[in-house]
Amino acid sequence: MKVAIQCAGKKARGAGFLAGSDGVSVHFVARPELAPFCPDKRHARPDDPAADGKTWRDILRAHNLRADKSLNLLRAYELYQPAIYKKLVEKFGAGNVFILSAGWGLVGANFLLPAYDITFSSAGGKFSHRKQQDTYDDFSMLPDDCDDDLVFFGGKKYQPHFHRLSKNYRGNRFVFYNSIKKPDMPGCRAVKYKTKIRTLWHYKCAEAFINGALSLPA
Repeated sequence: MKVAIQCAGKKARGAGFLAGSDGVSVHFVARPELAPFCPDKRHARPDDPAADGKTWRDILRAHNLRADKSLNLLRAYELYQPAIYKKLVEKFGAGNVFILSAGWGLVGANFLLPAYDITFSSAGGKFSHRKQQDTYDDFSMLPDDCDDDLVFFGGKKYQPHFHRLSKNYRGNRFVFYNSIKKPDMPGCRAVKYKTKIRTLWHYKCAEAFINGALSLPA
Protein backbone atom coordinates (compact mmCIF):
# COMPACT_ATOMS: atom_id res chain seq x y z
CA MET A 1 0.00 0.00 0.00
CA LYS A 2 1.22 3.46 -0.95
CA VAL A 3 -0.45 6.61 0.36
CA ALA A 4 -0.17 10.25 -0.66
CA ILE A 5 -1.54 13.35 1.01
CA GLN A 6 -1.50 17.02 0.11
CA CYS A 7 0.82 19.41 1.92
CA ALA A 8 -0.16 21.87 4.66
CA GLY A 9 0.29 25.60 5.02
CA LYS A 10 1.51 25.43 8.61
CA LYS A 11 5.18 24.47 8.79
CA ALA A 12 7.15 23.29 11.79
CA ARG A 13 8.88 25.93 13.86
CA GLY A 14 12.58 26.11 13.16
CA ALA A 15 12.30 24.65 9.67
CA GLY A 16 15.40 25.57 7.68
CA PHE A 17 15.92 27.42 4.42
CA LEU A 18 18.23 27.00 1.48
CA ALA A 19 20.75 29.82 1.15
CA GLY A 20 22.65 31.55 -1.62
CA SER A 21 26.43 31.79 -1.88
CA ASP A 22 26.18 35.08 0.03
CA GLY A 23 24.53 33.29 2.95
CA VAL A 24 21.15 34.97 2.46
CA SER A 25 18.29 32.53 3.07
CA VAL A 26 15.79 31.86 0.30
CA HIS A 27 12.05 31.86 0.97
CA PHE A 28 10.23 30.01 -1.79
CA VAL A 29 6.97 31.50 -2.99
CA ALA A 30 4.83 31.29 -6.13
CA ARG A 31 5.27 34.94 -7.11
CA PRO A 32 8.43 36.56 -5.73
CA GLU A 33 7.59 39.90 -7.30
CA LEU A 34 4.51 40.14 -5.06
CA ALA A 35 6.14 39.01 -1.83
CA PRO A 36 6.68 41.57 0.94
CA PHE A 37 10.23 42.88 1.17
CA CYS A 38 12.43 41.43 3.88
CA PRO A 39 16.07 42.56 4.21
CA ASP A 40 17.42 39.27 5.59
CA LYS A 41 16.06 36.92 2.93
CA ARG A 42 15.28 36.75 -0.77
CA HIS A 43 12.22 35.30 -2.45
CA ALA A 44 12.37 32.85 -5.33
CA ARG A 45 10.50 30.10 -7.13
CA PRO A 46 11.83 26.54 -6.80
CA ASP A 47 12.86 26.49 -10.47
CA ASP A 48 14.50 29.92 -10.55
CA PRO A 49 18.25 30.05 -11.33
CA ALA A 50 20.47 29.62 -8.26
CA ALA A 51 24.14 29.43 -9.31
CA ASP A 52 26.44 27.74 -11.85
CA GLY A 53 23.55 27.02 -14.19
CA LYS A 54 21.60 25.18 -11.50
CA THR A 55 18.13 25.89 -10.17
CA TRP A 56 17.12 25.86 -6.53
CA ARG A 57 15.45 22.53 -7.22
CA ASP A 58 18.83 21.19 -8.35
CA ILE A 59 20.40 22.51 -5.16
CA LEU A 60 17.73 20.83 -3.04
CA ARG A 61 18.21 17.54 -4.86
CA ALA A 62 21.94 17.72 -4.17
CA HIS A 63 21.33 18.33 -0.46
CA ASN A 64 19.21 15.18 -0.37
CA LEU A 65 21.78 13.09 -2.18
CA ARG A 66 24.31 14.11 0.46
CA ALA A 67 21.74 13.75 3.26
CA ASP A 68 22.95 17.20 4.26
CA LYS A 69 21.11 18.51 7.32
CA SER A 70 23.41 21.46 7.94
CA LEU A 71 20.64 23.91 6.99
CA ASN A 72 18.12 22.20 9.27
CA LEU A 73 16.03 21.03 6.35
CA LEU A 74 13.34 18.71 7.66
CA ARG A 75 12.06 15.45 6.29
CA ALA A 76 8.83 16.14 4.42
CA TYR A 77 6.57 14.40 6.92
CA GLU A 78 8.15 16.43 9.74
CA LEU A 79 7.93 19.79 7.95
CA TYR A 80 4.15 20.16 8.32
CA GLN A 81 2.57 20.83 11.71
CA PRO A 82 -0.58 18.64 11.53
CA ALA A 83 -0.09 15.27 13.22
CA ILE A 84 -1.59 13.28 10.34
CA TYR A 85 1.71 13.17 8.43
CA LYS A 86 3.52 11.42 11.26
CA LYS A 87 0.54 9.12 11.81
CA LEU A 88 0.65 7.98 8.19
CA VAL A 89 4.37 7.24 8.47
CA GLU A 90 3.85 5.33 11.72
CA LYS A 91 1.12 3.23 10.07
CA PHE A 92 2.53 2.59 6.60
CA GLY A 93 6.25 3.34 6.91
CA ALA A 94 8.13 6.31 5.49
CA GLY A 95 8.96 4.45 2.27
CA ASN A 96 5.27 4.10 1.48
CA VAL A 97 4.15 7.66 2.22
CA PHE A 98 4.32 10.55 -0.24
CA ILE A 99 3.41 14.20 0.17
CA LEU A 100 2.02 16.32 -2.63
CA SER A 101 3.67 19.70 -2.29
CA ALA A 102 2.42 22.67 -4.28
CA GLY A 103 5.99 23.90 -4.44
CA TRP A 104 8.04 20.76 -5.02
CA GLY A 105 5.77 18.04 -6.37
CA LEU A 106 5.15 14.50 -5.16
CA VAL A 107 7.98 13.71 -2.74
CA GLY A 108 8.80 10.86 -0.42
CA ALA A 109 8.16 11.28 3.29
CA ASN A 110 11.89 11.29 4.07
CA PHE A 111 12.85 13.82 1.39
CA LEU A 112 14.42 16.90 2.96
CA LEU A 113 12.46 20.10 2.29
CA PRO A 114 13.01 23.74 3.20
CA ALA A 115 10.32 26.01 4.55
CA TYR A 116 8.23 27.48 1.72
CA ASP A 117 4.98 29.32 1.11
CA ILE A 118 3.34 27.98 -2.05
CA THR A 119 -0.21 26.67 -2.27
CA PHE A 120 -2.95 25.95 -4.79
CA SER A 121 -5.42 27.62 -2.44
CA SER A 122 -6.35 31.21 -3.22
CA ALA A 123 -7.06 31.90 0.45
CA GLY A 124 -3.49 32.99 1.23
CA GLY A 125 -1.56 35.95 -0.09
CA LYS A 126 -1.26 36.44 -3.85
CA PHE A 127 2.47 35.82 -3.64
CA SER A 128 1.88 32.27 -2.38
CA HIS A 129 -0.87 31.23 -4.83
CA ARG A 130 0.25 28.80 -7.51
CA LYS A 131 -2.15 28.60 -10.41
CA GLN A 132 -2.85 25.30 -12.15
CA GLN A 133 -1.35 26.55 -15.40
CA ASP A 134 1.93 27.67 -13.81
CA THR A 135 4.93 25.70 -15.06
CA TYR A 136 7.04 23.88 -12.47
CA ASP A 137 9.57 21.09 -12.89
CA ASP A 138 7.82 19.12 -10.16
CA PHE A 139 9.38 16.08 -8.54
CA SER A 140 7.47 12.81 -8.98
CA MET A 141 9.06 10.24 -6.68
CA LEU A 142 6.61 7.37 -6.98
CA PRO A 143 8.33 4.10 -7.91
CA ASP A 144 7.81 3.13 -11.56
CA ASP A 145 8.03 -0.62 -10.90
CA CYS A 146 5.36 -0.99 -8.22
CA ASP A 147 1.87 -2.50 -8.44
CA ASP A 148 0.70 -1.58 -4.93
CA ASP A 149 -2.53 0.33 -4.53
CA LEU A 150 -1.96 4.07 -4.24
CA VAL A 151 -4.40 6.16 -2.19
CA PHE A 152 -4.60 9.95 -2.25
CA PHE A 153 -6.04 12.25 0.41
CA GLY A 154 -6.44 15.82 -0.78
CA GLY A 155 -8.81 18.56 -1.84
CA LYS A 156 -10.09 19.29 -5.32
CA LYS A 157 -7.48 21.96 -5.98
CA TYR A 158 -4.75 19.39 -5.44
CA GLN A 159 -6.40 16.49 -7.26
CA PRO A 160 -5.32 17.59 -10.78
CA HIS A 161 -1.76 17.94 -9.51
CA PHE A 162 -1.83 14.39 -8.10
CA HIS A 163 -3.41 13.05 -11.28
CA ARG A 164 -0.66 14.52 -13.44
CA LEU A 165 2.29 13.51 -11.26
CA SER A 166 1.05 9.93 -10.72
CA LYS A 167 0.09 9.21 -14.33
CA ASN A 168 2.94 6.72 -14.86
CA TYR A 169 2.28 4.73 -11.71
CA ARG A 170 1.52 1.09 -12.52
CA GLY A 171 -0.72 0.22 -9.59
CA ASN A 172 -4.35 1.14 -8.99
CA ARG A 173 -4.91 4.75 -7.93
CA PHE A 174 -7.72 5.66 -5.53
CA VAL A 175 -8.73 9.26 -4.81
CA PHE A 176 -11.00 10.12 -1.91
CA TYR A 177 -13.23 13.15 -2.47
CA ASN A 178 -16.10 14.90 -0.70
CA SER A 179 -17.24 17.39 -3.33
CA ILE A 180 -20.73 17.13 -4.85
CA LYS A 181 -19.26 16.56 -8.27
CA LYS A 182 -17.11 13.49 -8.82
CA PRO A 183 -13.61 14.49 -9.94
CA ASP A 184 -12.70 13.86 -13.56
CA MET A 185 -9.50 11.86 -13.19
CA PRO A 186 -9.12 9.20 -15.91
CA GLY A 187 -7.15 6.20 -14.69
CA CYS A 188 -8.06 6.85 -11.05
CA ARG A 189 -10.95 5.45 -9.05
CA ALA A 190 -12.80 8.19 -7.18
CA VAL A 191 -14.15 7.15 -3.77
CA LYS A 192 -16.73 9.32 -2.03
CA TYR A 193 -15.96 10.25 1.57
CA LYS A 194 -19.16 11.36 3.26
CA THR A 195 -18.65 14.10 5.82
CA LYS A 196 -20.14 17.45 6.76
CA ILE A 197 -16.65 18.85 7.26
CA ARG A 198 -15.61 21.13 4.42
CA THR A 199 -12.25 22.43 5.64
CA LEU A 200 -9.32 20.01 5.96
CA TRP A 201 -11.71 17.08 5.62
CA HIS A 202 -8.91 14.98 4.13
CA TYR A 203 -7.20 14.79 7.54
CA LYS A 204 -10.26 13.07 9.02
CA CYS A 205 -10.47 10.86 5.96
CA ALA A 206 -6.84 9.79 6.34
CA GLU A 207 -7.32 9.14 10.07
CA ALA A 208 -10.36 6.96 9.36
CA PHE A 209 -8.31 5.02 6.82
CA ILE A 210 -5.46 4.55 9.31
CA ASN A 211 -7.87 3.32 12.00
CA GLY A 212 -9.58 0.83 9.65
CA ALA A 213 -12.89 2.70 9.71
CA LEU A 214 -12.55 3.37 5.99
CA SER A 215 -11.53 0.89 3.31
CA LEU A 216 -11.04 0.78 -0.44
CA PRO A 217 -13.82 -0.61 -2.61
CA ALA A 218 -13.31 -4.10 -3.97
